[in-house]
Amino acid sequence: MQDQGDKPAVSRGERVEAAEREAAKQRILAQAEAERIPVEETTRAVPDRRWRRGQ
Repeated sequence: MQDQGDKPAVSRGERVEAAEREAAKQRILAQAEAERIPVEETTRAVPDRRWRRGQ
């Protein structure tokens, strides 16, 4: 075996899995950003007419 100092040997499969996890993370973050609703739209006052029905 080759001596790599303090670093443990990382197999090719582990590197591939790490790359796949990172790619999946980036896809999820991109999707979340695309579906994000701006704060300005969530805090805007909208009249709620349900409360007027009983009067």
